[in-house]
This record gives sequence, structure tokens and C-alpha cells, in this order.
Amino acid sequence: MQPVELARKLVKEMDSHKSAGVARVYVPNEYTVYLSGKDRTRLEGYERSLEQELSGYLLEHARRRSYDLLTRPTVSFQTDERLRLGEFGIQARMVKPPAHEGEPAQQGEEGHTMVYSALRENQVAEAPPQRSQVATRAVVTVDDRRYVLDGERSTIGRSRDADCVLRDPNVSRHHAELRRSPRGEWTIADLGSTNGVKVNGRRVGSTRLKAGDQVTLGTTTFRFDIEQ
Repeated sequence: MQPVELARKLVKEMDSHKSAGVARVYVPNEYTVYLSGKDRTRLEGYERSLEQELSGYLLEHARRRSYDLLTRPTVSFQTDERLRLGEFGIQARMVKPPAHEGEPAQQGEEGHTMVYSALRENQVAEAPPQRSQVATRAVVTVDDRRYVLDGERSTIGRSRDADCVLRDPNVSRHHAELRRSPRGEWTIADLGSTNGVKVNGRRVGSTRLKAGDQVTLGTTTFRFDIEQ
């Protein structure tokens, strides 16, 4: 996990959560970055300075895009032991400053935490481009967490080495695999799991997925989406 990766994704979250008013475009001003325990340990000694640097980077981006902020953007780090080395999550929200001195700030609604993998993205960036391929990414939304999967093949299962980890005892260690075609279409394939795969309530061995499909593995159901 590199600070430049965090900066790029923080900017992406700002762009993704903009809200248009009558004459202004507002963006979140509070960003929480979740790191694995090992990645958080590596920030010891300069975490505070990195928070300030990323805050300044977001402020400059907002100025370039003519976004409006309720306050200067803040960035803070927290540890999430569910994340693996190289993975990080970002949660953005809009916080209104207190109307009077001494009153607490008004917190906006907490949205989904976007989970990224810096390791997988670096691997994709290093791969030679193929003109015939359409670059799409699979998005798996489980409760309040979203996994963005970049690779041509991504495994889903209970094992910690899966690309998308589901904490469900009814899910096999390597339960299913998401596969991207050169045209950017996605399919899901059962990897010989014990409890199978269902798409919109129908048991499947392998099938093409479309945005909005509800996929059930074990007792866990997630929403599948496609991001260009």
C-alpha cells in the first residue's frame, strides 16, 4: 500500500459522492481510511503528517474541480482486521460544522466502505495492454462493504487468500470464481462448493451476470455490479 494509491482513491471517492445543489456542487469533507493491522503499523511515525498531506491533496482537487466543501477535508486512519495486507477501505461522508460554538458537528449518513486492493491494481497496471479487451471491474456489495475486483479472475470464498472473503461458515474456502471476458462481460462459476451458487434465487453452475443480480453463496447474498 503506497500513499499515492490512497490519494488516487480518495479523489475518486470525492468525485463519486458529489451532490449537486441549485448553484453549487458539494462533496464530502470527512474521509476515513481503513487499513490492515500490518499496513497501519507501517505508518507509525508519520501517520499524522500523511493525514495532513492527503487533506491538502483533496482540498486542491476540490478547488480545481470547483467543488464546494462545508469545511476543509479531513482524513483519518483506522484499523480493520478484516482487511488483508495491501487492501484498504475508504468511507466518505459530509459533516456539517456546528451552528454554535460548543455544539457537536452534524454527521452525515455513513455510506458504503469501498474496499480496494493496491496489490491487484499494481499487477494490472504492470500487465501489457490488450487492445481487444474492454476494461470493466466487478463490484461485490456485501452489507455495508463493497469489493472492487480488477482481475480477469477473482475468487470468492471463506479463505483469507480469496479475492473477496465472506465470513460465512456455509461458504466453502474457494466457493466461486468471477470471470471477465475480453468484451468486459462477467460470469460466475461454482468451484465445486458444498452449498452451491444461486443467482436471483436460481441454482447455477456457471452463468453470465448483469448489474443488479443478487448472488447467494451459503447463507450470504451479495449484489453484483459492473464498473467501467
